Order: sequence, then C-alpha cells, then structure tokens
Amino acid sequence: MEKKMDIERRVYSAEEIQEILGIKRSATYNYLTKVYTDGGPFLVHKIGTMYRVPKEDFDAWLCGEKK
Repeated sequence: MEKKMDIERRVYSAEEIQEILGIKRSATYNYLTKVYTDGGPFLVHKIGTMYRVPKEDFDAWLCGEKK
C-alpha cells in the first residue's frame, strides 16, 4: 500500500489536471487524449480508461519549461 501511495504522489489524475487548468471534464479528457495521441507537450500514460500524467513533466510544461 505504501508503494501505491508513493506512485500516486508522482502523477496527476485527469481530475487533478482538470482542477489545475480550471476546465470542464470533457475538455480535460479531450485534451489528454490529444496529448496522448500526439505525444506531447508532456507525457501522458493511459491505463485502461484512466489517464495519469507525471507531475514533473506536467509542472515543467505548466511553468513554460521545455524538456
């Protein structure tokens, strides 16, 4: 269980991305699908129907940093 908690702290869920960006749920999923399909500007993992976004990649993108 502790390992799961550690992993969850290193990624954002779609709901957290939605809250950070202040956009609607449908817009969030549309954007994450586009980013996942196009391969950028940050990394998105799709696990079944769930999206997970590494915090480090997303935060760098949000702050205007490039990797």
